[in-house]
Amino acid sequence: MTVTLLTSQSPPATTGADTLVIGVFQGTDGPVPTLSTGEIDVLAALTALGATGKPEELTKIYTAGRLAAPVILAVGLGPEPKDPTPSSRDQAERQAYTERLRRAAGAAARELSSSRAKRAALALPAGQPDEAEAVALGALLGGYAFRKYRTTANPAGDLELIVHTAHHDAVSRARILAKAMTLVRDLVNTAPADMVPADLAAAAEQAASEHNLGVQVLDETGLAKEGFGGILAVGMGSVHPPRLVRLEYTHPDADRTVVFAGKGITFDSGGLSLKPPKAMETMKADMSGAAAVLAAVQAIAELGPAVNVIGYLPLAENMPGGGAQRPSDVITIYGGKTVEVLNTDAEGRLVLADALARSGADGPSLLVDVATLTGAQVVALGNRTAGVMASDDALAAAVADSAKRAGEAMWPMPLPEDLRKGLDSTVADIANVSSDRGGGMLVAGQFLREFVPAGVRWVHLDIAGPAFNDGASYGYVAKGGTGAAVRTLVQIATDVAEGKLAALGSGPADGK
Repeated sequence: MTVTLLTSQSPPATTGADTLVIGVFQGTDGPVPTLSTGEIDVLAALTALGATGKPEELTKIYTAGRLAAPVILAVGLGPEPKDPTPSSRDQAERQAYTERLRRAAGAAARELSSSRAKRAALALPAGQPDEAEAVALGALLGGYAFRKYRTTANPAGDLELIVHTAHHDAVSRARILAKAMTLVRDLVNTAPADMVPADLAAAAEQAASEHNLGVQVLDETGLAKEGFGGILAVGMGSVHPPRLVRLEYTHPDADRTVVFAGKGITFDSGGLSLKPPKAMETMKADMSGAAAVLAAVQAIAELGPAVNVIGYLPLAENMPGGGAQRPSDVITIYGGKTVEVLNTDAEGRLVLADALARSGADGPSLLVDVATLTGAQVVALGNRTAGVMASDDALAAAVADSAKRAGEAMWPMPLPEDLRKGLDSTVADIANVSSDRGGGMLVAGQFLREFVPAGVRWVHLDIAGPAFNDGASYGYVAKGGTGAAVRTLVQIATDVAEGKLAALGSGPADGK
């Protein structure tokens, strides 16, 4: 299904459409519709149908020919904002409100898709740029469906959505973000047999060609020649050789460089430290970090902020073949540091270590890695909130704030120094896992920090939970790949371009 999004400033009730979508706030005395018409008493209809306005609640009102649209679809928006002026609202309240708009638009789009509507007018609140962007993004993402492997035609067909707003630039930005997140979803949802390292590298090359990005791909020979021991070791057990992709976006007015590195394990069996069968079912999503970096660089190229951005995609398939790395093997990461591999299922940190170490040659103002790194992240923060670790607490908090402004839930986490001792090795510079099972998300952050170039400000995003939705669809999030972290990475690049992150954590990373 293709979802097309247009804008209009005409009266929504007069728009020729199958469905007119309106919002409903959850008032203290009952539902409060965002749109009323002289032809239909919308409030009376909502009250009679038991609508409350709670978030994502859907209520259909049939117009019986009294409006251009035969059906009104009312979607709950939650509590009505106290103040309609964005500048005077509490920032947290504003962010919560726009997220409710995104989810409402997404829920409406999902319902429209399932009801086989062809054209819908979205008369949700869009009088401010952030509202217009939220409605447009939620609607585009809510209409997403992955049908690559379906043998039957899509019964819903294509859907045209009309957002009633004057803020066309905000809607254009939403289109760019939605396209990027859809790319991630498609890559993640693709069967792992069809998304081996070479396939993901080819997708990156195609995106680079379409968006005028610099691109370099190292195959197994190039990786060996340049000393990328982590990527090579993880890929040893697979018949599909590893790759390292380097993407580059440059801006003529940029004086800062941001480097993104995304974990790209196209399938993670755990290697010889084999996962239980049930745990493997979603491991096609273990390349979500690399996909997010690819999509974010693509979106940044379209949006054009004045910052240079480099993206690394270290790609490997972690399989238990006859040539696979063994527990107790010692490998050499790019730059020379050695790692004792005690658990081959802690492989994402090995490929990221290569990319982090390599980034020193790029002279980044900020280095950000993003990865579905640990199950401990899900235990600590659940399936919808990512963890943020950094070279200092102020930077972690600032990036978590960037994420919130982008509409993603991320929480700053510490990197306690006492956890580092658990990574000591008797035979190498560091071990890849700790003997202490506690604090697994933070221990992984401690490991990665060892490979951050001296003096570079660094942020680690663990998106193990948010990257893949294994439950029912909700809001604008479909079952499967979600596109997590794309908006945050784009926001980080924008913030660096605008100098918002420049003054934080400007000293050497943890004294290195």
